[in-house]
Amino acid sequence: MRIDKYLKVTRIIKRRSVAKDIVDAERIYVNNRLVKPSYQLKINDIIKICFGNKMVTLKVLSLNEYANKETANLMYEIISEDKYEA
Repeated sequence: MRIDKYLKVTRIIKRRSVAKDIVDAERIYVNNRLVKPSYQLKINDIIKICFGNKMVTLKVLSLNEYANKETANLMYEIISEDKYEA
């Protein structure tokens, strides 16, 4: 599954176009490598997302095409949330 679609399906980011913009802005890393919106995720990939002054690290647990509000957070595991000074 593409990273931009995964971020939308899991509800980490609300809209796929916003997820694509964040990836294009070089704020998302997968396995410590900068990726493009078309990057194909695999189970157990580690995603790092820069949200303003916060870095969130996630582990991909599943790649379901669809998820409802209750099951979306079961598709990933939060490893860490670090705040830093810009």
